[in-house]
Amino acid sequence: MDQTSNAPACGETAPDFSRRDFVALSVAAGLGGSAAGASAAGLAVVSDEVTIKTPDGTCDATFIHPATGKYPGVLIWPDAFGLRPAMRDIGKRLAAEGYSVLVPNPFYRVAKAPVFDTAANADFKDRALWAKLNPLMGSVTAAGAAEADAAAFVEFLDAQAAVDKTKRIGTQGYCMGGALVVRTAASQSARIGAGASFHGGGLVTDKPDSPHLLASKIKAHMYFGVASNDDQRQPEAKDALKRHFADAKVPATVEVFAALHGWCVADMPVEGGTPIYNAAEAERAWRALVALYKAGLS
Repeated sequence: MDQTSNAPACGETAPDFSRRDFVALSVAAGLGGSAAGASAAGLAVVSDEVTIKTPDGTCDATFIHPATGKYPGVLIWPDAFGLRPAMRDIGKRLAAEGYSVLVPNPFYRVAKAPVFDTAANADFKDRALWAKLNPLMGSVTAAGAAEADAAAFVEFLDAQAAVDKTKRIGTQGYCMGGALVVRTAASQSARIGAGASFHGGGLVTDKPDSPHLLASKIKAHMYFGVASNDDQRQPEAKDALKRHFADAKVPATVEVFAALHGWCVADMPVEGGTPIYNAAEAERAWRALVALYKAGLS
């Protein structure tokens, strides 16, 4: 994979394929973890397919939680490949750590999940792939969509017997989900206690609605894990994140990982002969996530 590509990050549209190199782009997904990893963590978990009413319709989702007891709620925003086995595995592993986890289909306005079963065969140079991805992403990144969904998802979590409502809620997102985490933390500041973005796309833009400008509305501990090639493409983004969150007096950590965009998920494809998934850096990111939730979900 070309580490210096100028390809847009996930969450940005890619309308001109003749002038852009998409080799470095992985429109991808979460911290690697399998069902086996979930059982190894300790707690037995159960998984239920659920539906959630929103202002725009009915969202299909997966709710995963320890078999007994009450635990802090967590909302996982998937990447552009949506709700699929890889995202459920992340939820299972996190639930086994002691959290009650909601993984919604972010594209419910367009289609029920799974829109993709896996990202493993994705070719980011394929015009047809982008013709499918762009409207999917646009359905949730449209003005006000994520905020409306976040309100419905938080309300759902707070209504579940497996969720400890005395604890604040966490939220994490991957690629396009990183910006949705920031919007969730800002719009649901009374309930969100921690937010984590991994290889998030579109976090810092020159538009007046750029997610990083929402820092002053957030009351959560925040974490931003940045891919090395994203940092090369937009080196000023990490500094803007640090500056705006520091000015807002919001605790935030911004770290660049020695890994490619999309490094955290096990079903990412191989690009240019290089695997996108990086197990060692994914585990490092997982440790940061667990530490964030221990600090922020009290």
